[in-house]
Amino acid sequence: MTDVNFALVKGKTERTIIIGGGIGGLLAAKVLSDYYDEVLIVDRDDFPEEPENRSGVPQGFQPHRLTPRGKMIIEHYFPGISNDLLAQGAASSLNKIYRFTNPYGILTMSNAEQDIMCSRALLEWGLRRRMKEISHVRFLAKQNVIGLQTSQDQKMVTGIRVRERGQSNLQKVITADMVIDASGRQSKLVNWLQDLAYDIPKADVLKVSLGYSTRHYKIAADSEEKWALIHVEGQPVRKQNTGIFAMIENNIVEVLLWNIGGNFPTTNAEKYEQEVAHLADPIMANIWKKLEPITTPRGYRIKELFRNRFEQMPRWPSGLLVLGDALCNFDPIYGQGMTMAAVEVEVLESCLRDQRTNPQPSFERRVLQRLQEIIEPIWWLNAVADLKWPGVEYEGRPLKGIAFVQKYFDLYLKQVTSQGDFELYSLYWAVNAILFSPSKIINQRMMESILNGSEEGKKWHSELTGAHGRKLEDIIAENIPSFK
Repeated sequence: MTDVNFALVKGKTERTIIIGGGIGGLLAAKVLSDYYDEVLIVDRDDFPEEPENRSGVPQGFQPHRLTPRGKMIIEHYFPGISNDLLAQGAASSLNKIYRFTNPYGILTMSNAEQDIMCSRALLEWGLRRRMKEISHVRFLAKQNVIGLQTSQDQKMVTGIRVRERGQSNLQKVITADMVIDASGRQSKLVNWLQDLAYDIPKADVLKVSLGYSTRHYKIAADSEEKWALIHVEGQPVRKQNTGIFAMIENNIVEVLLWNIGGNFPTTNAEKYEQEVAHLADPIMANIWKKLEPITTPRGYRIKELFRNRFEQMPRWPSGLLVLGDALCNFDPIYGQGMTMAAVEVEVLESCLRDQRTNPQPSFERRVLQRLQEIIEPIWWLNAVADLKWPGVEYEGRPLKGIAFVQKYFDLYLKQVTSQGDFELYSLYWAVNAILFSPSKIINQRMMESILNGSEEGKKWHSELTGAHGRKLEDIIAENIPSFK
């Protein structure tokens, strides 16, 4: 059993270091503050005193969304945070309208519940304010982490090596009983482990070459517009942009254009408005004419999404964990990243609690395995969605049933949209928002209902089951991963 396991059981005076001061790092710090006598959040950025984007987060200006599950988790760890954000100008979606446009039609609904909408900068700032109230949590800013400090045999991580920004020759070591990498896509963990002679399995990779471009607008405080969110889905066969209109704080609206497979939306202001006008639904073009632009369009590009498979390493050092985008990152258009970080922190807390009451060896490896179990269905759903687009490729461990589910989801959306069935559409959205397992909509009863709802579906049903008298439940089992 490792020293950190004994420490968790015996309550020794100890320190944990979290690399990265983003949402995942802040949530992890909140959980770990119940288990460690000192929690140190280390980041390359300075932490602004106001809700501002950090320079080390190049995607910070772009939209960030928490799904309802993410919001529930954050409210659990920080009771009243939603009210705090509202007091700082965050928008409320109460009694405002959601509009979803896909190739088969339009669905609209009025939101009867309080839902907070704000920028990443405001959310981070609100969480940092709460964390600063915890006396044994400290922030160490403007530090470049340049490597891991280990025991002589390199089997245990005992801290980190840092260099203060602007001090190129001055290094120092900060010791810790646990180091957690929550530094995001820019994580150097793979390089650090390779420097220590650890064998790293090849990551699973979605080569997406995606880009998104965002512009902020001011909406009049007395505006009669009642939109909370408008989502206009582009068509893969036409390589058409997806567009999103969403309220954030202080009467500011985000307009986002997204595309994939190397078809990047423009960052030119004049061309940007032209691309908005050419979205599949003209509603956004009609609305933005009434808005005042307050920024130029700003772009962000991602070459590939990766899923590290550290749990498959033959050796893993004790005293080291990894969370969030440093472990696995997702297509940002689906708004799953921050929520997945929150879910992973929940898993970490569960593992810490179990370890305290029933200490077992290889604590860190068991955490990594548990994290992969919750990542699996969301990574798979990302692949299902993104591999529809021309130019997107996958390299990694085989993915089961992609084409099968793409066809089923297409029939599902076509039916629920044509029928205006917002309940079934909401269920589809909730699966992709990490509220439910994919099995919630991919099961025998639901699939039979969808396939029997159209001539196209009936034909496919017959093709699947008719040739050899096979049962639909067996076909589903063959094509859908068995998620835990």
